[in-house]
Amino acid sequence: MDNGMDSSILDTYLFETNSLLDRLDEMLVDDEKVGDFSSDDVNEIFRIMHTIKGSSAMMEFAAIASVAHHIEDLFFYIRDKGIDSLSSQHKKELFNLMFRSEDCLRGQVEKVEKGEPLDTDMDEFAAEINRFLKTVSGSGEEAPAGQAGSQADKPAEESPAASVSPSIPDNLPQDQKAVCFIHVFLEEGIGMENLRAYMIVNAVKECDLNFRYYPEGMESDSSTTAAIIEDGFYMAFETMEAASKASDILRTQGHIRSFEVVEVSEPEPEPAPVSAKPAENASPEAASAPAKPVPKPSVPAKQTTNAPVKQNLISVSLMKLDSLQNLVGEIVITESMVTSSPELNQLSRDAYDNFMKSARQLRKLTDDLQDISMSLRMVPISGVFQKMSRIVRDMKQKLNKDVRLTLIGEDTEIDKTIVDSIQDPIMHMVRNAVDHGIEDNPQDRINAGKNAQGEVILSASHTSSEVIISITDDGAGMDPEKLLAKARDRGLLVKPENEYSKKEILGFIMLPGFSTNQEVTEFSGRGVGMDVVKKNIESVGGVVSVSSELGKGSTFTMNIPLTMAIVDGMRVTVGRSIFIIPIANIRQSFKIAPEEILHDENGCEMVERLGSFYPVVRLHQFYGIETDIDTLDAGVLMWVEASDRSFCIFVDELVGEQQAVVKPLPAYLNCFDLKNSGIAGCTIMGDGNISMILDIPSLHSAALENV
Repeated sequence: MDNGMDSSILDTYLFETNSLLDRLDEMLVDDEKVGDFSSDDVNEIFRIMHTIKGSSAMMEFAAIASVAHHIEDLFFYIRDKGIDSLSSQHKKELFNLMFRSEDCLRGQVEKVEKGEPLDTDMDEFAAEINRFLKTVSGSGEEAPAGQAGSQADKPAEESPAASVSPSIPDNLPQDQKAVCFIHVFLEEGIGMENLRAYMIVNAVKECDLNFRYYPEGMESDSSTTAAIIEDGFYMAFETMEAASKASDILRTQGHIRSFEVVEVSEPEPEPAPVSAKPAENASPEAASAPAKPVPKPSVPAKQTTNAPVKQNLISVSLMKLDSLQNLVGEIVITESMVTSSPELNQLSRDAYDNFMKSARQLRKLTDDLQDISMSLRMVPISGVFQKMSRIVRDMKQKLNKDVRLTLIGEDTEIDKTIVDSIQDPIMHMVRNAVDHGIEDNPQDRINAGKNAQGEVILSASHTSSEVIISITDDGAGMDPEKLLAKARDRGLLVKPENEYSKKEILGFIMLPGFSTNQEVTEFSGRGVGMDVVKKNIESVGGVVSVSSELGKGSTFTMNIPLTMAIVDGMRVTVGRSIFIIPIANIRQSFKIAPEEILHDENGCEMVERLGSFYPVVRLHQFYGIETDIDTLDAGVLMWVEASDRSFCIFVDELVGEQQAVVKPLPAYLNCFDLKNSGIAGCTIMGDGNISMILDIPSLHSAALENV
């Protein structure tokens, strides 16, 4: 691999190739559900492989080009003969072969992305594809591994050379209408020469050239293979112009060693069909004039039908979108600095009103710019969901379970960065649902009054500030007593067993090393996965929760913010420090009287809101900040919640709403583990000061769960 390769060209190649493979995977999964390929999908797969082969050969990725070329040859035959020519067993084998081919191509593309060297020996996989092609075509010979795609990897200057034969060979086919032949010789040892020759013939025919080829019936008669190996094959043309065009096409085809144009004497002119019955209004001169070739009316129609539809879409580098997002964030900060400048107090009343009128218009424009910049980063979650269909399909075969995957809300959009971060967590939970949740024995499901086929539902929806993704299975569910017993055996209990709620017991499965599987399988049982899921979801500001009912199934729910770039928050003060609390997490802010303060058995302060009691976290005590306001009735309480976590935060004063541009914390602060201490990041205020942005879930964990 050339390390000096233009990064923009490589990025384009990777984007296009991954998009094509995603499209291929989607087609394969959908077609396998009905057990057959549509003719449109056969053509689409052929085009996908042709594109991947060409672009990979251009990038000198020989392994990818070779596999794609083999699959292209296979679907060339299927496209020509029709998918109905394959038996149901052959179609089933074709699906398995195509899924393995896709995995092989993805594996090589991932190596390109990581800068690793590609595999150099693809002979075994090539032989498998050739064997299948030989089986479905009925050909008597098998192509040696690695030969079918060899021509794709040759440089352009090694294309087959054409020559004009000065004399007429004795073994020319008997074709009275032909004025010239093209004699084609194939490369040695490519195998299935009759099919290779027929593919070349079809490639020329697709360019709307009329000719005849010999030996006839080569596509179905494997006995012609020996003749083609010994003496090549012929194409007969009635005009030199058509032969010249065919020669240009042959120079672009693979598996051709050489070819020559053989001219013969002009054939005796025969009455043309159109002149046998001249039109009534035709003049004698027109009838006696030599017939001119009439353009086929179907040609322009075909070109119009197959012309690619232009799309008003472009692909943009994610780095450019990041730069745009950062720039919008700086504009928001600068606008806040301008509108809060102390010099504004020196303006007259009229001048100040005019300035604020312009400032409000500027705020409207910056809000619109922010919305547009965010929308550019939003991508449908359908790409991630579609990959789960493939995972369920593979697990069904390996675990021998009858499971269907139902997708809901595939068009839900979410930030590209967050989509990349949640793909692995979703994969872990889907695999757990199939492996852990769905019963092994279908009869157990029938006895429980359920359908013999298990179902996993993957759904996505969004509110104004977050995306809610849930994975639900209708399996056996989780037994809280067994979970509690396993936690006791592993020494994970920190309080008496009777004090654990069902929700807390189900939360054990999120702990490292905790697994409900009795046996280690390919997919689970090692206690690795759900703790990583929780960590990854929380790293993007989300929370994950689990609910389960014994005998009915389980549901994993992820609440994930739409974006983490700019948040609407409420600015509060604690001593001389300023904090931003995301408005999405605030339920209520209120003052309280001393007699409304309660204490639990541990002496912790609690307040009552809407019939429920919530603990109080004093920010000045938690962060060690000096302040003169140390009684709850003197300050302000903020009732906050995140998913299923709800509590009150005590602050000095409520300042007002603030649009905060989330900035990452400096790297040298990583040693203080601020992420797990309730700090999500920081933002720059209008006056230039730094304000900390609170992370409500981690603040709850640090202040209340780990005390």
